[in-house]
Amino acid sequence: MTTLRISDERLPGNGAVDRHELSGLPNVMTVEALIRWRVREEVARYNAHGDAKVAGLVEPSAQERELNVPGRGNKIRMPLNWEQQADLAVKGFQRNAFFVMVDNRQVCELTDEIDVLKATEATFIKLVPLVGG
Repeated sequence: MTTLRISDERLPGNGAVDRHELSGLPNVMTVEALIRWRVREEVARYNAHGDAKVAGLVEPSAQERELNVPGRGNKIRMPLNWEQQADLAVKGFQRNAFFVMVDNRQVCELTDEIDVLKATEATFIKLVPLVGG
């Protein structure tokens, strides 16, 4: 198990928006597995900290955002389901909502394998931030 640095960028060329590391990764994994692993970690952070604003690939639905707004008398915060969020992120990759670069090489298919032992960074680049997908 190894570690990979993750960074998010938005085009045009605004540089890294967020950087963090994923650890405990298998030595070799597919792009789809990387997306799912990353989303699982994002959702865990969101659910643990209750941040109303989310960066990265996680996109709470309008209903989830409304239920989780602080200061609205909400006593129970609805946790996000990482599997639903991962499914949405995988679909986003398939429809080109974002693309992934591993050490400056674009990976194009969900089945492309990443040698995490050799790779140092995966960059997720959102092309157009759209409201509602």
